[in-house]
Amino acid sequence: MGKIALTLVIIGAINWLLVGLFEWDLVSALLGGEAYRESSMISRIVYSLVGLCGLYSLKYLFMDEHRARS
Repeated sequence: MGKIALTLVIIGAINWLLVGLFEWDLVSALLGGEAYRESSMISRIVYSLVGLCGLYSLKYLFMDEHRARS
């Protein structure tokens, strides 16, 4: 269950990275809706930081449970 939750968090973070860098919403593009959105520079920076943290978190998906706890 933890890996599923982490995977969804990472997908969300990558989506925010795309919004922050390119103003393009991957989830809306795939599931229907407005894929392009206009946002302020500050919110784009926050979205980008969240996305970069999601990319960093990818390594936790591939750690074994023993290493992740220590």
